[in-house]
Amino acid sequence: MKAASIRNKGLRDLINNRYLYLLAIPAVLFSIIFAYLPMVGVLIAFQDFNPIKGLWHSEWIGLDNFKFFFRGQEWMTITYNTVFFNIMFIITGTILSLALAVMLTELGKSIVVRVMQSVMILPNFISWPIVGLFSVAFFTADTGVINQFLSTIGASTIDFYTNESIWPPILVVLNLWKTAGFGAIVYMAAIVGIDKEMYEAARMDGASRLQCIFRITLPMLKSTIVMLFLLSLGNIFGGNLDMIYSLVGDNTFLTDRTDTIDIYVFRALRTSGSLGMTQAIALYQSVIGFILVITANKIAGKLDKESALF
Repeated sequence: MKAASIRNKGLRDLINNRYLYLLAIPAVLFSIIFAYLPMVGVLIAFQDFNPIKGLWHSEWIGLDNFKFFFRGQEWMTITYNTVFFNIMFIITGTILSLALAVMLTELGKSIVVRVMQSVMILPNFISWPIVGLFSVAFFTADTGVINQFLSTIGASTIDFYTNESIWPPILVVLNLWKTAGFGAIVYMAAIVGIDKEMYEAARMDGASRLQCIFRITLPMLKSTIVMLFLLSLGNIFGGNLDMIYSLVGDNTFLTDRTDTIDIYVFRALRTSGSLGMTQAIALYQSVIGFILVITANKIAGKLDKESALF
């Protein structure tokens, strides 16, 4: 009886909202064709894949492709680098985006603020290969802008492309420059939705601007912050291939501190040509990322139900 009632309720909902469901059909089809059907390719991770024989006739080798990746210490280094960079990107990006959003909102709707918003989001539309080309002009040992400036003031120059310890902060700063402005726009949209009467009531009680920010704005943004964090967490095992490879390339001097999973997969595919090994690494990356999202979502749901994605 209960199952029949649920079916009838679902059918009524389908009929009542038929036009909304029709609008969703293109997005559903797009997801099925480009996100779910390609997942059949995961089988390559368990095969000695031969393009001529195809997916269904290649030799099955079990977990041998995974053994190739996990047999040495290299996988620990690139996993650490991947997680480290993404955690730094998420933490610093969230803090700076929030700070920019709050500051610009407090400044009001002047022409200066609108110009600043346009300038902030501009780096988001510049591709990483273009940034990589500009970085050469800044970081080259002899003719780079930074080293020429250091020489002018009598300071010692820095050989950026052989000094691996300097690149983690460079990558974090460049990521902030490119993404923080766009992230601030998202938080500004959330701030606009906060009830203005709450601020008016707080000011009538004698609250300062700083108190309004910490007692009203930031607490009201909690759900948005958690939601964006959960979405970012899904990519914490993503290696930012376009960013890091555009800036560093195949520089062996910097491998230990800048190699991430995506770059390792890209290099392995070019050097070994084994699709099975690269797919095994990509599968490891995806499974760990999925587990992290599910775990973080459960924790967020227990702490605050409104903050969970599902």
